[in-house]
Amino acid sequence: MRWSVLDAPLDSSGRGRGERRAPAALRAAGLPGRLGAADAGTVDALVTDPARDPETGVIGVEQVRRASRAIAARMTELLDTGRRPLVLGGDCAILPGILQGLPSGFDLWFLDAHLDFEDGRASPTGEAADMDLSIVTDHGPAGVLDREGPLVDPDQVHVLGHRAADRDTGGGLEVLRVDPAVHRVPADRLRGPDAAAMGRALAVGTTPTWLHLDLDVLDPVVLPAVSYPEPGGLDWADVTALAGPLVRSGRLLGVSVTDFNADEDPDGRHAERIVEVLAELLAD
Repeated sequence: MRWSVLDAPLDSSGRGRGERRAPAALRAAGLPGRLGAADAGTVDALVTDPARDPETGVIGVEQVRRASRAIAARMTELLDTGRRPLVLGGDCAILPGILQGLPSGFDLWFLDAHLDFEDGRASPTGEAADMDLSIVTDHGPAGVLDREGPLVDPDQVHVLGHRAADRDTGGGLEVLRVDPAVHRVPADRLRGPDAAAMGRALAVGTTPTWLHLDLDVLDPVVLPAVSYPEPGGLDWADVTALAGPLVRSGRLLGVSVTDFNADEDPDGRHAERIVEVLAELLAD
């Protein structure tokens, strides 16, 4: 199935951060051509309102809601016409829209340095990208989406590569909010041979699966061009070893790539490396 590249330049800070320019940077580095992908265009996903909504605690909540609707509609259209989406964010706030557009009964592989399980009150930023996983599992602020209930069953979510949090810090409190049914494997268990072994184990089965790759799952030494870097992350080889079995399994519905901050990559070398790895990983 041919890849279709869809740009979703959603920056949920509402301040025009470099994630908004990431899709264009990855295209300029040659991603569609390297994959032989079709051009699915750009979805209207801009968030320009930096105000935090007092009811939901989410920045630009009306624009986030509109962007989610637009992304969901494009996802449904692509899948209904037999195309496999590669969605270029933007930040992780694109995920609720993506999952709204998927057919029911899928798994989610969520590669991220963070748990993204804040709520509207506890989030230190108010960015929907702080709470996208809580939103899609129905643990986030009410009213962000048009529909109620989980978009994905928590038991079908695999959080991979997050950094272990100290329970005495804010991150530790976020850990306590995570639905216990969510499967979590931290970065320190996904390096070297462990990454390949985990990928093979999780890829067994027939359930259609969405792969969400937040690039801050990588160690900042490998990829510093992200907005919220966390030490102790994965190498590129770990990511490809982990995700490769899923890509080859025939279960893959599509992929979202988020949180590349193009403003932190003035010479384009990190964009080129991202494109190189994605082309190798996703090649038919």
